[in-house]
Amino acid sequence: MLSIIIPTRNEQFLQRTIDDLLLNAEGDIEIIAILDGYWPNPIIKDDPRVILIHRSVPYGMRPGINAGVAISKGKYILKIDAHCMVDKGFDTKLKSDCEDNWVVVPRRKRLDAENWCIQDVGKPDVDYEYLSYPNDPQDFGGAAMHGRRWDSRSIERKDKPEYMIDDLMSFQGSCWFIMKDYYHELDLMDTLNYGSFAHEAQEIGLKSWLSGGRVVVNKRTWYAHLHKGKKYGRGYSLDEGIRKQGTTYTNKWIENSAWGKQKLPFSWIIEKFWPLPEWDETKLKEIKQYDHKLLHSI
Repeated sequence: MLSIIIPTRNEQFLQRTIDDLLLNAEGDIEIIAILDGYWPNPIIKDDPRVILIHRSVPYGMRPGINAGVAISKGKYILKIDAHCMVDKGFDTKLKSDCEDNWVVVPRRKRLDAENWCIQDVGKPDVDYEYLSYPNDPQDFGGAAMHGRRWDSRSIERKDKPEYMIDDLMSFQGSCWFIMKDYYHELDLMDTLNYGSFAHEAQEIGLKSWLSGGRVVVNKRTWYAHLHKGKKYGRGYSLDEGIRKQGTTYTNKWIENSAWGKQKLPFSWIIEKFWPLPEWDETKLKEIKQYDHKLLHSI
């Protein structure tokens, strides 16, 4: 079984997302939606495959995902945002290319939510993202390693057979697929260090890669994600301290001091995806000075 976890707060497209998942799944699924401090209006339609977890006050995205995983029955976990459309057979396609220590991300398209269709904006599908160099204090949550679109790589490797399953440095976080046992092995989602919200994908990706796992894009299937922007807005305010906690802790990966199960130095992932936008030889040399810290701890 596949357990689909949807953390939600004041989401207007939750029912459409649930309907789309139920319509396009080919295998056995359950959907667990966490209603974080609100009730949808109208209430979600009754379906035996849908479980609702209601919290009277909001706890945040990370605790919501953990609550959903805790009661899930599936061998596999799919986390997805509450404003997404999916490919027919997305579940079987993701299962067919997922090993025990993999995190799998479908190709990302853009959603026109009001017409519930894929939006063509004249840009390539989002297949690749990279981690930015943490030197811009104006970034969301402060200077940290943020995931940014790697369009040149998406164009260069678009639909080439040898890259249909391909390595990812990072991803957005709006949709990812993992075996439940591996979710627990990676100690996801860590609320003590990262807080309740920020840098979900950075935690997942760095924990997997730097402990000997793998993060891949599966271009044989897709999901379409709504970029809310100013038109739709987040739907709630987010405390600056919560954002800052996640971004600040992510920077500890540079010093190889973010997670006790780490086996490879942070410089390893930079060199694996080299050359990278925003990184140069000087910056690589700076982070390699911390390699000895990991070797000493091991």
